[in-house]
Amino acid sequence: MKEYKYILFDLDGTVTDPGLGITGSVMYALKGFGIEETDRTKLYRFIGPPLAESFRDFYGFTPEEARRGISLYREYYKHRGIFENKVYDGMEELLAELKRRGKTLVLATSKPEPFAREILDHFHLTSYFTYAAGATLDETRVKKEEVIAYAMESCGITDPGQVLMVGDRRHDIEGARANGVDSLGVLYGYGSREELLQAGADYLAEKGRRYSENRKIKGTEKKMHGRNLGGISSAEGASFSI
Repeated sequence: MKEYKYILFDLDGTVTDPGLGITGSVMYALKGFGIEETDRTKLYRFIGPPLAESFRDFYGFTPEEARRGISLYREYYKHRGIFENKVYDGMEELLAELKRRGKTLVLATSKPEPFAREILDHFHLTSYFTYAAGATLDETRVKKEEVIAYAMESCGITDPGQVLMVGDRRHDIEGARANGVDSLGVLYGYGSREELLQAGADYLAEKGRRYSENRKIKGTEKKMHGRNLGGISSAEGASFSI
């Protein structure tokens, strides 16, 4: 695996596990439309994509309904759902080691930037990141490719060849490709191997396993050498390295 100077991290499903808070917020929003959804697993697909897109694709909402759905979602999320969240085991150790090795860490999330910063502060992770880039509350910047471009511009990054995007959903992979950036898909989050491969991930990381190059996975399944590249390891969760 090549060396990267800048590591961009997705938040939901990559740095933290927000399943309880996001699904609870979606349930609350759907109730406002008379929709009773009790199976949280059906709502995991909301984790990662922009909310308006999810309401449209999964429940057929019109743009106006999606805006109302987002407003209801945030009523619950900003007071309760935001903290129904947890940092993946091993993630803080990974961030600390990467920073010790001189990597520049940047958050790049489609979550509204004020919420993303509040989460980093709550879990005492802010100091690991040079910058936290997120979506705007009015969703004028919400697509992952827009957030990645904004993150790179904000940090003065001009060479995409020095950047690696780490995330768990296809939006992370597609957003990276749109900006000429390599990507690593993590399989402990909310995206499947098939989703990440189809999106074109350059690398995959499994919990407690090694990286694999995308082109190798599709063919020989040849693994990169070493349990964890760079010698970083953890028992569970974010058990990979860069």
